[in-house]
Amino acid sequence: MSKLNFLAAASLLAILSGCTGSTGHKSNEKYYLITTNTKISYWQSAAAGFYKEAKQLDVSGEMVGPDTYDLQAEQAAFDTAISKNPAGILVSAADVNLITPEINKAIAKGIPVLTIDSDAPDSKRLVFIGTNNLQAGVMGGRRLIKELNGKGNVVIYTMPNQSNLEQRMHGYKDTLAEAPGIKIVNTIDIKGDPRVAFDATNDMLKGKIQPDAFVCLEAISCKEVADVLDRNKVKGKVIIAMDTDQGTLDWIKKGGISATIAQKPYTMGYYGLEMLGELFLHKPDVLDHKFGPDTQSPLPVFVDTGATLIDKGNVDHFISERDSAASAGQ
Repeated sequence: MSKLNFLAAASLLAILSGCTGSTGHKSNEKYYLITTNTKISYWQSAAAGFYKEAKQLDVSGEMVGPDTYDLQAEQAAFDTAISKNPAGILVSAADVNLITPEINKAIAKGIPVLTIDSDAPDSKRLVFIGTNNLQAGVMGGRRLIKELNGKGNVVIYTMPNQSNLEQRMHGYKDTLAEAPGIKIVNTIDIKGDPRVAFDATNDMLKGKIQPDAFVCLEAISCKEVADVLDRNKVKGKVIIAMDTDQGTLDWIKKGGISATIAQKPYTMGYYGLEMLGELFLHKPDVLDHKFGPDTQSPLPVFVDTGATLIDKGNVDHFISERDSAASAGQ
C-alpha cells in the first residue's frame, strides 16, 4: 500500500471509529439530559452547565424532553434516547414510577445513567446528583417559623411522585413539628401547570379560612401566588418559594415573596456530565450492581450540589453574580 493510500485508510478508520481527542474522549460520543419543562429557566440553567462541560470534553450533548410537564412524553424521550445507544444519560425523574423501568432498561443495555434534581432511588441508577432536598425543606421551614412567629395556617403547592418534592415536604413537616401553632391546612397538586396555582389561590381567597402563608415546593407556583395576592390587594401574607425564576426574584425585590431556596441546576448539569464522562473512560465492569451498600464501591450514592436562601437582603447580590457569570460564559 502506498503512503498516500495508507493515510487515507487511517483517516477513514478514525472517522468511522470516532476520533479520540486530548481529553481521551471520542468525537462521536453522545450524552443526553432528559427532563420535563425544558423551557423554564431552571432547566435552561442545567442545560448551560451540561453544554459547557460537553464543549470542554469535546463530546456531543443534547437536552431532550417535553417543554411542558408531560410525564409520558419524558418517558418516551428516555426510550428514544436508549434506542440511540448513547455514552450516558442524565435524567430528572419527574415520575419515579415511569422513569425507574427506563433507567433499569438503559443499565441492562450497558448505558450509564445518573439522576439529577429528582432521584429514582429504587432504580439501578449509579449516582444521584442534586440538592439535599430534606435539608432544603428544613431551611424553608425554619424561615417560615420565623416569618409567622410560630403561628399560622399554611398552604403548600407541590406535585406527587417526585422524590425531591416529597423530601422537601418531609423537611418542612419535620421542622414545623417544632412549632405546633403552625398548621398545614391544604396541599395543592399543581400538575406542572402554574395556572392551577393561580386559580387555586384565587379560590382560597374567597373562602372563610384565609391562609397566613404559602409554600411552594417547586419553581413555578409562588410567582403566581404573589400575583394573585397583589391583584386582590392582600397584604401581610408569607410566601416561601423554590428556585430562582426571574419572576420569583422580582417578587422578592418588591416584597411580595419573603424568600426562596436557590438550587444549583447549572452545577447539576455540569458535574453530571463530568461524572458520565469519567464513567465512559473508566467504566465499571458491571453496571447492574448494587453500588450503594457496597463499601468498596468506586461511586458515591449522592453528590450534594448545595442550596442557599435568597431574600430581600441578598437578592441584588445574587442577580449581579448570576449575570456576571452569564456574561463571562460561566
